Amino acid sequence: MEYPIIIDHLTKDYGKGRGVFDINLEIKKGEMIGFVGTNGSGKTTTIRNMLGYIRPTSGKCVVLGKESWTHGADIAKHIGYVPGEIGFPDLPTGTAFLKSQAEFFGLKDMSYANELIQKLQLDPNANLKRMSKGMKQKTALVAALMNDADIIVLDEPTTGLDPLMRVAFMDIIMEQHKKGKTIFMSSHMFNEVEESCDRVALIDQGHIINVVSMDEIRNRPVKEYKIEFKNEIDYLQFKTFGFEIIRDQKQYHQVTVRIQNAQINELMGSLSTLQVKFISEEKYTLERHFREVLKAKRRNQNV
Repeated sequence: MEYPIIIDHLTKDYGKGRGVFDINLEIKKGEMIGFVGTNGSGKTTTIRNMLGYIRPTSGKCVVLGKESWTHGADIAKHIGYVPGEIGFPDLPTGTAFLKSQAEFFGLKDMSYANELIQKLQLDPNANLKRMSKGMKQKTALVAALMNDADIIVLDEPTTGLDPLMRVAFMDIIMEQHKKGKTIFMSSHMFNEVEESCDRVALIDQGHIINVVSMDEIRNRPVKEYKIEFKNEIDYLQFKTFGFEIIRDQKQYHQVTVRIQNAQINELMGSLSTLQVKFISEEKYTLERHFREVLKAKRRNQNV
């Protein structure tokens, strides 16, 4: 199946501008897609519709060829899901919960679950209700992955984890990606998404306003460099060379130039004749890309 997840004109309208509106997104088999937006932008609502937990106002989500709202119970057996807000059933320990999940999946071999428990340094015998948020996240991840599901859905999965455990968590997710799993991960952490995902969708006020391939971010045909000169004479001389200057800070003898990748030798050759204090590349990040997209959206709304 080329597209195991299809979100087709999905709308869930809670009134007063709250909800998600005309969401369209197709996730390819084996793809890891990031879903980025501020709190309240519609990330969790989209995921809950995708899993069949809530009924859409219009449109639909199709997962593994089945409409989510009408086949949610069946779909659940083929998805590993880590929710943003974790609520466990009335069971005494993490071990009891994991055993109940294994029974739901019809899983008899717990070897991979035990491997995950070791990697995450999880004590599954701890009291379920007294677990910290981080411990709950770890338990939920083990429950989501132990069935070797083809689709993994993660809603703000590293919230509550310390930096070391966040790295361990993402290493496990990347292992799943390398195995060819289809992964849908919502997050508000740009660096986390940037380092792991193939594509990223930005949702704002219930609307997807941009979908970008990470290859487009990493392999842009232009680069930007910030340059500071040792004196005003060389600073002024450089400005006559015809490079596109996008930022000019005369008081510091600094310029930021935007060049095509093919111009790098020309730039370096021009700078070799001048006294340069420093030069640094201004990286184009996913966060910067989305800030520019949002800025353009706001500007168009105000026209």
